[in-house]
Amino acid sequence: MGISRNRGLMALVVAGLILVGCASKAPEEEVPALEPVAVAPAPVKAEVPKEPAASITGSEKVTISKGPGMGTETLDGIFYFDFDQAIVKRSGHPELDKHAKVLKENPGFRVRLEGHADERGTREYNLALGERRANGIRAYLTAQGASRTQIEVISYGEEKPAVLGAGESSWAQNRRVAIKYRR
Repeated sequence: MGISRNRGLMALVVAGLILVGCASKAPEEEVPALEPVAVAPAPVKAEVPKEPAASITGSEKVTISKGPGMGTETLDGIFYFDFDQAIVKRSGHPELDKHAKVLKENPGFRVRLEGHADERGTREYNLALGERRANGIRAYLTAQGASRTQIEVISYGEEKPAVLGAGESSWAQNRRVAIKYRR
């Protein structure tokens, strides 16, 4: 009984498909051809390009415009840290605020934060310390309004010293994060 019922249902489905396939469309109405009309082009407005708020001048520098007739300012892109610390020195906060403002106002700008350490400590420890330093700068910039998607973090540890030599004066210059701008 169940098999003959299924066969009957299948016959109805097949018949329905045949009817749908054979259905004809109503003939489409012909649309009369339109005569071409000449249209005068709209006047083009000449726009004066705005002066960019910021431009990249070097690997660690960005030049910002202070406004019409007020000149420009170049921001420093190197921030220093105390021994075995990942907290940027307070003296760098005003400059970091300016970098955050540039990133916030120029969403097309991207930066790479390159963390460095001095030669003391193991290679692994210094790589981790350089990364913590760069992440600290990233956290500061994003807290000031920069987008996290604009910021890439990399650590070189002790591999790329700014100054060769042993001693506190050399080590102090190697404990740093460099901000590298790119588009």
